[in-house]
Amino acid sequence: MKKNFINSVHVEGHVYEHKLEEKVTGPNSKKPGTPFISGVLNVATDDKMLNVVPIHFTYVTAVTSKGAPNATYNTLKAIIDGKIGNVMEHGAENAGRVRIDTAIALNEWFDSRTEGNPLISVKRNEGGFVHQLSMGEVFNPDETQRCSFDTDMLITKAVRKEPNDEKGTPERVILSGYIFDFRKQVLPVEFTVLKPGAMDYFEALEPSEKNPFFTRVKGEEISQTIVREITEESAFGDAIVRQTRSSYRDFIVTWATNAPYDWDDESSLLATELQDMLAQRQVYLAETKKRQDEYRASRENALASNTTTPTASTTPAKGGYDF
Repeated sequence: MKKNFINSVHVEGHVYEHKLEEKVTGPNSKKPGTPFISGVLNVATDDKMLNVVPIHFTYVTAVTSKGAPNATYNTLKAIIDGKIGNVMEHGAENAGRVRIDTAIALNEWFDSRTEGNPLISVKRNEGGFVHQLSMGEVFNPDETQRCSFDTDMLITKAVRKEPNDEKGTPERVILSGYIFDFRKQVLPVEFTVLKPGAMDYFEALEPSEKNPFFTRVKGEEISQTIVREITEESAFGDAIVRQTRSSYRDFIVTWATNAPYDWDDESSLLATELQDMLAQRQVYLAETKKRQDEYRASRENALASNTTTPTASTTPAKGGYDF
């Protein structure tokens, strides 16, 4: 197996807004009473402030595991305190400029509101290092490189999709497969391919679960709100123009190495090693579902215990209604 799997995301831009919070660990944690920051930092990576990319932080402490001051904590704290401004509160001209090196992870839960409790897996940028840019530092002139990803990917499927004019989606190829985090845990993902030559390349590989293709891919992360205008003609008078908004988030593959890895090889990844990873993932999912079910049950019990029997209402006298 490879010593390290590639999984990195580079983000640079203006601080757009945030939902960061300062918290303290509880008495039953490994380190009770430890201050930490968690939440989401949104960064606008283009000059028009349209591509707003979220980065999620679960647990950022003031000191690192080695006892050194944590620069990322200090930067996030400055954003919370307003010392580093953001676009939504302070305007683009006063917003802080940051550079973040993070990684692709999965936010996963079982949807209890849908029959069968299906697993929901959403790609997100998780953790990493946050640096405030100095006055002399400038953004990459290529906006597509201001939010770029670089991963090793074991591709198990490449499916071409026809364009959809109603949804505004072009012809594309969807790559399905696995990437890996720093713990070497397997993460099922889908990426999109839009370039004609790249679509032909991946489709011709005919990857499958039995014959996967292990390679390194790079691309651009897009996170935008799409505004579409719809004109509704009237039987008389002027037509009405209304706007609809929809979120569009995708990982677009724009590059693949010309030296792919050897599959089922000790230098890259053995099939047996992948099987072990997938088995560990099933254990993780089972534990996740158990915790979620226990939490939901505890909430339902708490609500039930707090429910009081309503007192009988008195019927108002005839004529006492106030219509």
